[in-house]
Amino acid sequence: MGGTVVITGAFSYTGKYATRILLERGYRIRTLTNHPPTHHPEGANLFGDRVQVFPYNFDRGDELRRSLEGASTLINTYWVRFPHGGSNFETAVRNTCSLIEAAKDAGVRRIVHVSIANPSLQSPLGYYKGKAQLEQTVIDSGLAYTILRPTVIFGAEDILINNIAWFVRHFPVFGIPGDGRYGIRPIYVEDMAHLLADAVDRQGSAVLDAVGPETFRFEELVRLIAERVGRSVRLVRLPQFLAYISTLLTGWFVGDVVLTWEEYRGLMSNLLVTEGPATGQTRLSEWLAENEERVGRHYASEVARHYA
Repeated sequence: MGGTVVITGAFSYTGKYATRILLERGYRIRTLTNHPPTHHPEGANLFGDRVQVFPYNFDRGDELRRSLEGASTLINTYWVRFPHGGSNFETAVRNTCSLIEAAKDAGVRRIVHVSIANPSLQSPLGYYKGKAQLEQTVIDSGLAYTILRPTVIFGAEDILINNIAWFVRHFPVFGIPGDGRYGIRPIYVEDMAHLLADAVDRQGSAVLDAVGPETFRFEELVRLIAERVGRSVRLVRLPQFLAYISTLLTGWFVGDVVLTWEEYRGLMSNLLVTEGPATGQTRLSEWLAENEERVGRHYASEVARHYA
């Protein structure tokens, strides 16, 4: 225990939970981020001056390397959920490759890398193909590594589960893309954070699915959320394209990207489930029962969170 760990996005959704655990274990923490603590005031208030903050500096290799010098481990959560402005999956891959190369040059010995469940170099989906490319870059780096493959991460600040609850609270009808039989196997954010923190002390290299103990069909999940928040909602099955158009219109109304076309395709292709053993212990069904009064009370905007 001890030493210096660099984590990308220490004030972000998953990152702040992992940062708290590592600080409690006696590690010194640096973060690389596009958003200073003032962008995440709850993170600044939580950690005070115990986290050193550096910009990403992807285009300034020497400065990026210096921000990593003296660290034993890099925890990389950096990615983009969808193209926005000048960021897209290709630039995210390129930036992450620069980060891994800078870590090697700086003497970092271990990488803990957040990927996605079911990545594939042959995938037609840029998200999944990009994640597969980066997994290979990590493996080829020569550094010890742990690659974590989450599906959906739920918790107090999550996007997907919260916004499903927001929709069923506000609308009498919920559109289910396709037959609704495709699966989701979510993991609790604190379970995910423990996997990240524990990987810092892991010996050797490994690729692990980051999944909880429950698997839901999508329609089953929506019904469960509606039941927990005490709403009666009519579920209507829609063709995938029509469901996507409806979320585009809703996104325009709320000023956000609700779901992308690639996310629809990944969801309906069963890419949010795996068959391996659970690595998280918290059950979404129990968490919903404990948080039924607050989940979905406010819409959670990805655009506002990352680009405001």
